[in-house]
Formats: sequence, C-alpha cells, structure tokens
Amino acid sequence: MQFGIFTVGDVTPDPTTGRAPTEAERIKAMVAIALKAEEAGLDVFATGEHHNPPFVPSSPTTMLGYVAARTENLILSTSTTLITTNDPVKIAEDFAMLQHLADGRVDLMMGRGNTGPVYPWFGQDIRQGINLAIENYALLRRLWREDVVDWEGKFRTPLQGFTSTPRPLDGVPPFVWHGSIRSPEIAEQAAYYGDGFFHNNIFWPADHTKRMVELYRTRFAHYGHGTPEQAIVGLGGQVFMRKNSQDAVREFRPYFDNAPVYGHGPSLEEFTDQTPLTVGTPEQVIEKTLSFRSYAGDYQRQLFLVDHAGLPLKTVLEQIDMLGEEVVPVLRKEFAVGRPADVPEAPTHRSLLAAAQEDAQQDAQEESAA
Repeated sequence: MQFGIFTVGDVTPDPTTGRAPTEAERIKAMVAIALKAEEAGLDVFATGEHHNPPFVPSSPTTMLGYVAARTENLILSTSTTLITTNDPVKIAEDFAMLQHLADGRVDLMMGRGNTGPVYPWFGQDIRQGINLAIENYALLRRLWREDVVDWEGKFRTPLQGFTSTPRPLDGVPPFVWHGSIRSPEIAEQAAYYGDGFFHNNIFWPADHTKRMVELYRTRFAHYGHGTPEQAIVGLGGQVFMRKNSQDAVREFRPYFDNAPVYGHGPSLEEFTDQTPLTVGTPEQVIEKTLSFRSYAGDYQRQLFLVDHAGLPLKTVLEQIDMLGEEVVPVLRKEFAVGRPADVPEAPTHRSLLAAAQEDAQQDAQEESAA
C-alpha cells in the first residue's frame, strides 16, 4: 500500500501572525515538503492544479519535473489534473515528458476541479463538465496508446495523422486515477477503463465515501477487469498531530477556523466527527485511518493533506516527520494484516511494464502455436 501527501498549494495568511507567504515562498515550501516526504520514507507526493488565487500550482508538471530531479524514489502525481479544461494533447505530451525525466516515477489523477470560473477562462462551458471529462480522456488514452491518431470530437478541432511526442516511456502510459468527490459518472469512467478511482474524502462522511467506492468496485467487476475487491482505490485525508491531543486541537483550531476551503463552517469538533479529518496524537491518526478499510475495503493509496490553511513550513515538516516515523510504519503493518493475496498493490511504472511484457510474450507464444 502506498502512503503519501498532497497539497492544494494555497497561499493563506497564518491566522496566528497575520502574515501570508509570498507566492515564491509558497512554491519553494511545496518543493521542501516534497523533499521531506522522500526523506521521511513516504511513497507519493501529489500537487493540485489551480488557476486562481489564493492557489499557486498552475503548472504541476513544471513543479514535478523539478522535484523529480531532486528525488530518487518518490512517486510524483497530481491531485488533480483538470481533464476538462486542459487540452488532452498537452496532457499527453507533458506527462510523457515527465515520465522520461523521472524514470517512470509518475502517475496522475484526472478531475474536474472545484472552481467553476476556470471553464470560461479556458474557453469551455461548465455545463459540459462531465461530457468534457469523458471525451477528453478518451482522446488522451488514444494519444498514449496509438502512434498515429485520427480523431474527431465535439470539443476541440480534429486530429489527422497526429503523433504525440515524446511517446510514453517504454511504451507504457502513466497510470491514471480518476478523482471525484461527488460524481458517480467519474466513478463509472474509472471502472470502464479499469483505471484507479481516488475519492478525496476530506469533506465527506463515511457513508458517502462507501457508496462512491462500492459503485466503482461494482462497475469495475461489471466491465470484466477483475473482482470488486481487485479494483484500485485511493483515499484522501487530513491530519494534524501533536504528542498530546489537547495541544493538537488548540494549535490547529485557528487554522481550521480560517481555512479558505472549509473555514467559517462546521466546528472543528463537528468536522472531525463527521469526516476523515484527524486532529490529535499519532495513535489517533492510526486508529482513524485504519477505520477507513471498514467502509472502503482493502485499498491501494492513502494521501494526507498536511500543509493547508497557512500552517508554517516548520510545522508542516514536523507533521511529515511524524507520519514517516510514527504513523506510516504502523499503518503499513496493520493494513497488511488480513489483506487477501489477490488484492493488487497500486500500479507503478515497473509493474505496468512487467505486465505489458508478459502480455506481449503470451501473444507471441499464441501466435507461434497457431
């Protein structure tokens, strides 16, 4: 099972000091967070994509390429890549390039985002959000899997004899997660292609997450990709830890109350009771995270948000150290207990390449036998 962190890249004033970092400081802080994730032994670093204040990560592949040059083991991902407003041709080329630079340590999460105005900013209509996601991703898959593409659709100009460059590393496209908080159509899309489904459940109660994941698992099996238990599931979460739970609550409360996403809404106590947010000790984080399996089943990837709402970089790095030293080792051990042997691990470039080579060998044997 993979564990990591994701960032939304908000530039938010620290409510305890009133000071907001500059954009440059926040961008450099995100890099420092990624490097700390590798140092702490985490598996994944993922960055969001936003094109509006107070967020800065408008060019995820630029940042991930820079991080790739400074890391050796970290899987680089997104949370999310906007499949609705980005040109599929540009996505295909950008992530194939990143694949080569990172020696395959790349996957990505497709999503529609949560900012309505982004659609007209990039010449699209929000009322076509689901249709854009479906059509654009269908084209993206072909661009990665076919050397020459002829294509015509509704939302962009046709392609004639087009070759996306560079080609995917080793002929293996990056693994794709489809991220959705509320849209069953996206769970269906992930299931149809046999891709991963990532439910970023930081805002939602367990019963909603359970319904979304069960829908995806059921449809994954319906399309013949394996049993429901073999579907590839990822979950989000948010944590803030201190050795003493009262200290954690006291320190985190002003950040929660003023967060740009959920501040000025439910109380911290209500939110921690009803969603995966855990504010307390490492032991409490372990206990609550392990409970996710009770409604999501055995899953493959767990990402934590640790740098939101103006938290100082020093504090965020402390959180990552605690994850690496006290939380994730226990989670790895406990999640392995009782995990069925036929439940797959999260796909990586190496495992996808091995599967492709095995399929090619089997096809060659069948051809020679015929």
